[in-house]
Amino acid sequence: MSQQVRKGEGLPAETLKAFLQKKELIQAATSELKVTQFATGFSNLTYLLEIENKSYVLRRPPVGAVKRGHDMGREFKVLSGLNKGFSKAPKVYVYTDNAETIGAPFYLMEYVNGIILSTKEARKREVLATEFPVIAASWLDTFVELHQLDYEAVGLGNLGRPKGYVERQITNWGKQYLKAATEEIAEAQQVMQWLENNQPREYQHSLIHNDYKYDNVVFEDDKWQNITAILDWEMCTLGDPLMDLGTSLAYWSMPSDSPLITQGWPSPTTMLGNPSRTELVEMYAQKSGQPINHLVFYYAYGLFKVAVIVQQIYYRYSKGLTTDPRFANLNQATCLFMMMAWQAIQKNKIEKLF
Repeated sequence: MSQQVRKGEGLPAETLKAFLQKKELIQAATSELKVTQFATGFSNLTYLLEIENKSYVLRRPPVGAVKRGHDMGREFKVLSGLNKGFSKAPKVYVYTDNAETIGAPFYLMEYVNGIILSTKEARKREVLATEFPVIAASWLDTFVELHQLDYEAVGLGNLGRPKGYVERQITNWGKQYLKAATEEIAEAQQVMQWLENNQPREYQHSLIHNDYKYDNVVFEDDKWQNITAILDWEMCTLGDPLMDLGTSLAYWSMPSDSPLITQGWPSPTTMLGNPSRTELVEMYAQKSGQPINHLVFYYAYGLFKVAVIVQQIYYRYSKGLTTDPRFANLNQATCLFMMMAWQAIQKNKIEKLF
């Protein structure tokens, strides 16, 4: 759900309307424009534009962010390709890297009606324990569908370099963590070394989303049987689908996790009726027909990656590049995810880590 635009993250209405008219998305630049901002998500800034009885979604990088990981042109390319052969990608209209329009590159896509299952939304709807098995199954079916998509057929064969993907990810996320670190975390060094020494050398190649979780999909309605769109494609690439699964497992909090995670990083997955992480892996293996080897590696990688993403956001906050109050304690979340990764490695399992 969109809300009032946060301080320091507004859009220049007049230049934006002129751009919309030039691209023939509206009739007149004098039309009234209503701009609200989507509150969920800690990365790219997302806005709802309502004008001339039309609705558009605008995506731009966060204020003060480096281009890596926030490449709007690349995200537009991904969605443009998916629009040719994957029904669960929002339709995109236009992209520009001309920062003079709103102060940053951005693209426009369709607004997809439906339900985004955040923790707040799940509580408001009082989702029952009997509903979550259906929700999880639909979510996982769509995940497998994405991984089995013929990316060459939709023109995305040059999106990434799947060969050597795992090794590059371990190296790159490690470098990004060291660049964004604001304090010493002993587990971080231990996890980085272990991931370096225990990475699989052979793996499948597929299109991967890299941020697939409940609140990044749109359910058609509260029957929960159909997902109409997947959102937030900024990290989509070609690589090992189990790296994608590992990231999703990192977001899949359980009631048995530390209260610091379940309370400080709330997720609908902690609600009664959801499968456990182990059950989720078993479901994925059955639906995909792919055996899950090196499970602890993929889970620990997912936790480490999420920790780095969170730390990068906190780094921007600590430097005054964003004032969003949600970011003030994200360094604590970084420590928690690093601790969980090290516990998973030490105990050689993905549940009951503390």
